[in-house]
Amino acid sequence: MFCTWTLACALAPNWPAFLVFRLFVGTFASAPIAIVAGIMADIYGEHRTRGRAMAVFMATTVFGPLFAPIISGFSSPKIGWRWSFWIGLIYAGMSMIPLLFLPETYGPVLLLRRAQRIRKQDPKANVVAPHELESTDLRQLAVRVLTRPVRMLFFELIVSATCLYLALCYGIFYMTFQAYPIIYQDLYGLSPGVEGLCFLTIGAGALCALPVFFGWDAYLKKAQDQGRPWTKKEEYRRVPLACLGGPLFVISLFWLGWSSREGVPFWVPMLAGIPFGMGFQLIFMALLNYLTDAYEIFAASANAAASCTRSVLGTVLPFACTPMFRRLGIPGACSLLGGLSCLVCVIPFVFIWKGERIRAGSRFCIVLRERKEEMARRVEEQRRRDETADEGENRNRTGIFEQESKEEV
Repeated sequence: MFCTWTLACALAPNWPAFLVFRLFVGTFASAPIAIVAGIMADIYGEHRTRGRAMAVFMATTVFGPLFAPIISGFSSPKIGWRWSFWIGLIYAGMSMIPLLFLPETYGPVLLLRRAQRIRKQDPKANVVAPHELESTDLRQLAVRVLTRPVRMLFFELIVSATCLYLALCYGIFYMTFQAYPIIYQDLYGLSPGVEGLCFLTIGAGALCALPVFFGWDAYLKKAQDQGRPWTKKEEYRRVPLACLGGPLFVISLFWLGWSSREGVPFWVPMLAGIPFGMGFQLIFMALLNYLTDAYEIFAASANAAASCTRSVLGTVLPFACTPMFRRLGIPGACSLLGGLSCLVCVIPFVFIWKGERIRAGSRFCIVLRERKEEMARRVEEQRRRDETADEGENRNRTGIFEQESKEEV
């Protein structure tokens, strides 16, 4: 459907139709953003492996928005704006091919399919999946599943605070697509294509975040092997990266604002993109991984809430960008954004300070903990039954051996 509506955008006959088509493009583009965290949680059970997979995923996703102004900046003036969508359609069509071979990863669905396969092979088998024992009427499905992201957004403090922080960062990130033309075209006189190249420093910063992430991961693993007490705390796995990324993000905004002036070469504010991209990436790596680790099977819902809120702010805030920069000027506008970022950058520090206590009172974390305890209890019961069966079998074998020995005598 995403490809279909992208094609419609390329062929849009007028402005109202184009807006409607873009609405549907955004609607169907939201699916992978929301479910990737859930897929990672399904595939990678170990925190370290899952965190690395999420880090690579998030580092690659930042390049889509960064390459877009470069492609459109060079293609639109020469071959027309429609080719921006034709190029996007070609890429989307190519990326759809591997999706056809992506298997199902959700545990309850896999158990359901396995139970159905066993019953098909043996109609007398009394095998059911846990999912089949649950009520599946549409009303309950709508109330329980479809409203879960909303409930987590408003009643889970970790999700609410994370959504607030990520939404602001995401909105500021998309405001740069309005701010950079004001800075580099209006102030420095660069062409649209060359101005788009200025976004590459943000991509360079995002790539610089990867070695920091892997370095922290290696340090954490070493500390875990040494039995350090702090490594057992959930918040210390990922959140410290956001504690580093937050100040970098704030510094970059003040750097961009107060270095963008006549007499200062354009590459000076352009270099502010490196700490901007690095801070932005570290914040997202840390907090999205934290949501996944904290909520596990509910990670898709938590990330859906985060995705929705940041997409809304990423859409709305850019409308205020041009008027704000015109009224406050480049230094004033960037300082305002830097000040707001400074206020919310305390959130990761609060998570480290009180995160364990917050999770202890979380309804979803309590349910998750109860499920783990129930699963551990069932595994222990199964182990005891297997041991009892093995002991009985060993006794039978011993009895048979003794009987045979008596007969030989």
